Amino acid sequence: MVKTNKENRIGYITLNRPEKRNALGPEMVQELSEAFEKFSEDEEVKVIVLKAEGKAFCAGADLAYLQDLQSYTFEENLEDSLRLKGLFAKIYEFPKVVIAQVQGHAIAGGCGLMTVCDYAFTVPKALFGYTEVRIGFIPALVSVFLNEQIGGAKTQELLLHGGLIDAEKAKAYGLVNDIFSPDDLERQVKSFSQELIEGNSTHSMTATKALLRKLNKKQRDENLMMAAKLNAEGRAHPDCVHGISSFLEKKKPQW
Repeated sequence: MVKTNKENRIGYITLNRPEKRNALGPEMVQELSEAFEKFSEDEEVKVIVLKAEGKAFCAGADLAYLQDLQSYTFEENLEDSLRLKGLFAKIYEFPKVVIAQVQGHAIAGGCGLMTVCDYAFTVPKALFGYTEVRIGFIPALVSVFLNEQIGGAKTQELLLHGGLIDAEKAKAYGLVNDIFSPDDLERQVKSFSQELIEGNSTHSMTATKALLRKLNKKQRDENLMMAAKLNAEGRAHPDCVHGISSFLEKKKPQW
């Protein structure tokens, strides 16, 4: 589900479920975590690029995974939520710069995956959104990172509305750094990566990122644990059960 390779001091981590729009499930989360762990101690790699195969960057939760959630106990839901929390925190606090190369839509958990990267570059036709509230989920984990990255007002607008926004609005909100044509995206990401690799001290970038992540870390860790529990509790709510069922049946929920 996840491929890795390295070239010119760039470590590439590639979501490889194009037939499922690179949807997230426990196995994908585990493989992503292992891929980042693999590159964490690799001294040949200075910058990480997170990318994806196919038309979508990541469409959020896998349908089969959503079906399984309906039979999970609270303990199983909490374990699952903590697994995703661990991946998001690992990327957010990763000792090397992480760049998201977003060639297509990034929705729900997929948008969360992009949010915890240090930089994000995308294409004009990509859409973004934290759509959890539209199927009865609570976008708990991403709220912690998003609030820190773009501020409370914009976070509230995006998470409570749950709609999709285009690339230009995503850039204006600070979700992405720049927009390039589909034919030019990969070249631009490589160029930016090489600029960091050739122009910046490895130690200085690592220390600077560590410093930034230490700011408010205690509060962030407490908030993430609270969010994980809220996420697990929310999955058992009738709204979430109804929302998932409607989504799987391709029906509009009746709220």
